[in-house]
Amino acid sequence: MAENQRIHPVAVDVEARPTTPLVPNGSSVSEKGSPARRPPPIRRPIPVIHAKPPKSASCCCKCVCWTISLLLLLIIIVGAAAGILYLIFRPKLPSYSVDSLKISSLGLNSDMSLYAEFDVEITADNPNEKIGIYYEKGGRLSVWYADAKLCDGSLPEFYQGHRNKTQLHLALTGQTQYGSALMTALQEQQQTGLIPLDLKVDAPVAIKLGRLKLKKVRILGHCLLVVDNLSANNSISIKASNCSFGLEL
Repeated sequence: MAENQRIHPVAVDVEARPTTPLVPNGSSVSEKGSPARRPPPIRRPIPVIHAKPPKSASCCCKCVCWTISLLLLLIIIVGAAAGILYLIFRPKLPSYSVDSLKISSLGLNSDMSLYAEFDVEITADNPNEKIGIYYEKGGRLSVWYADAKLCDGSLPEFYQGHRNKTQLHLALTGQTQYGSALMTALQEQQQTGLIPLDLKVDAPVAIKLGRLKLKKVRILGHCLLVVDNLSANNSISIKASNCSFGLEL
């Protein structure tokens, strides 16, 4: 049985290059026997990204901080200046009192409107020792009954010096619609002998501190009066008077 077996020769490729054996350290051996070194691997550096805040956001924050700081500084300066001026001048509001009230005319017109003409004498008091008051154009004094304005008139323009009292004589006139109902209410109120009236003051003034004239402000106020009658050309007695005033910048 061994005789029947045939041995086939293996074809050898003469042109095939012999493989290069490897030395134990992993490098290949050249044909001359010396090991051939492999080129070192290329190492690429990993870029480092530094996180930085956007420049626009940083600029906005700085602007806001500077603006707030300047506003706070301005408020402190204005407050300090106002405090110094207050300590130097000691400002006080002027006061007003109604000395007399006279009715020249009060009646109904042909169109049933109410016509009124009052003569009022008031005293303006400036209690300040170092502050003068300029009464500017546009001041008004008006007389009201309930929510109806009976008459009004203009305040004169004048300068009031330090610690000065000035008497003003004012002629007030007015015409009110639906005067029939208003006249009836006044006549009924007159029977009680106590008629409430409201004198309202609106005076634009300029304050003078030393030689400095400040910008215009407004003195607003009203005097609540109780009189005994509203008969024309009769002496009217003021039973009660309560005045209050404020300053509007």
